[in-house]
Amino acid sequence: MPTPKIALITGGSRGLARDMALRLAAAGHDVILTYRSQQAEAEAVVADIQAHGRRAVALRLDVGQLATFDAFFGEVKAALRDTFQAERFDFLINNAGTGLYAAFAETTEAQFDEVLNVHFKGPFFLTQKALPLLADGGRIINISSGLARFSYAGSSAYAAMKGAVEVLSRYQALELGARRIAVNVVAPGAIATDFGGGHVRDNAELSAMIASRTALGRVGLADDIGPLVAFLCSDDAKWVNGQRLEAAGGIHL
Repeated sequence: MPTPKIALITGGSRGLARDMALRLAAAGHDVILTYRSQQAEAEAVVADIQAHGRRAVALRLDVGQLATFDAFFGEVKAALRDTFQAERFDFLINNAGTGLYAAFAETTEAQFDEVLNVHFKGPFFLTQKALPLLADGGRIINISSGLARFSYAGSSAYAAMKGAVEVLSRYQALELGARRIAVNVVAPGAIATDFGGGHVRDNAELSAMIASRTALGRVGLADDIGPLVAFLCSDDAKWVNGQRLEAAGGIHL
């Protein structure tokens, strides 16, 4: 079992991040997870992590509200001290996000600004403010999307922000290398979760279309992504840096 480390996962109350949190706990690590509104679900994940014999806390955070970041990291410091008896955490996983399905010609400025804040501006400055608490030799994993490589109508604003995250990640990898902090991108394909109101999970026609265009013949599941994130946080991935890893079953090859 590796030496226990501490992961901070945004949007950890359900879906992909729930699986990430449980995988990291199973690997012997402790977890700070955030939620925006689903406190009960977040506390249930904490209980599941504790059932693995690991420590966990859930903190409220809206990554689109940058003015709250200083107070949030005050809570992180307190949790590190009181729950984990630590001063630093080791893994930052920028996962929190919301879906937007709108044609380019119909996307409003308000919609654009929301996805900008949640998917790009928020993670940019959240990571910046996390740096004093992130241990040297740590890992940053930014969650992107297959939509930054291939195109589906109705995702122009969302996908553009994910493309920006991918460029940012390379610069972070370069500039944080002096601290031995590795930065990588995980880009899921279409996943059957409640993301975007269950857009993929609950639309049988859409799921069938995606499966038909995917080499492995199905849509993704949350547990297709968690193990990859856990790998990138492991010693086995110590030389992986500045990379984009798409986990999409071979869609649009």
